[in-house]
Amino acid sequence: MGKLLAIDGLNIVRRVYEASPEPDSHEKAALALRHALSSFRRLLEAHDPSHVLVAFDHGGPTWRHALYPRYREQRAPMPAFLRDALPDFHAKLAASGIRVVCVPEVEADDVIGTGVLRWLAEGRGEAIVASTDKDLHCLIASGALVWDHFKGEWHDDAWVRKRFGVAPELLPDLLALMGDVTDGVPGVSKVGMKTAAKLLNAYGDVDAVLAGAGILKTPLGERLRAERTILMLSRQLVRLKTDVQLGVTWNMLALAAH
Repeated sequence: MGKLLAIDGLNIVRRVYEASPEPDSHEKAALALRHALSSFRRLLEAHDPSHVLVAFDHGGPTWRHALYPRYREQRAPMPAFLRDALPDFHAKLAASGIRVVCVPEVEADDVIGTGVLRWLAEGRGEAIVASTDKDLHCLIASGALVWDHFKGEWHDDAWVRKRFGVAPELLPDLLALMGDVTDGVPGVSKVGMKTAAKLLNAYGDVDAVLAGAGILKTPLGERLRAERTILMLSRQLVRLKTDVQLGVTWNMLALAAH
């Protein structure tokens, strides 16, 4: 049986870059990418995968921006020095036998979601996602595990339930209800994580919440009714797109050592 390691490239690169207090510069970008390359190599050594999918955002607008133009409008753009250094970094990964996948108009999360679910559906073996991104933790419901490279810890079903208060398969609905400030996902006003988890655990998914709590004559019920359209939009925004044309085969993602 094989083992797929899906690496959320920018999740690691940005974290390494922003951990350095120096002002933006070519030198800072070069140093950060040297450290990031070491991180990628440590991931390969630690997990010994048969296949590696390294996903990066392509850049530019995505299908989520087409759906909701204000998506991520508050997020700071990538520092220009780092952005300019990425093509050379991708080339170094390729020289190490690691193929980078970035697809126009979709995010790295969508690439990882598509690849991991396809791998698991085909019964090819284990799937590990190296990322701290909460959106990717829903893949645990399908049998993947998430590895936090920075804390050196595994995230599984029990971890998600303890951290978010819901099962992994309900994580997108939780994020839809509570919104996500980082990504500019609106959610329902005055609904935080605890309220969202309580609703989902009591009723089920978002549709069941709307059919249950959404008909109650309470302030929360009124908000759910009034903001139904926003909630459904939010759910679309937080869900992974899992039918991406990746443009690679499993053979292309296989590591030479296996």
